[in-house]
Amino acid sequence: MTPEQAMQKALLLAGGPVALSRSIGISSQAISQWKVVPAARVMAVVKATKGKIKASQLRPDVFGSVAA
Repeated sequence: MTPEQAMQKALLLAGGPVALSRSIGISSQAISQWKVVPAARVMAVVKATKGKIKASQLRPDVFGSVAA
């Protein structure tokens, strides 16, 4: 899974961009501008997905890659 695909899956798991934005405390407009999750927001997104998406899936360049 690419970081872009992981972000899309995270959006689905969180209930969409509006639900994700509410749970992490930023605007849905900010989220709509992300191609990948900013490193500073990764852990909040992981928490919003209840750990179903891992930090290493969202940002393997920062948190290391996972084995397929």
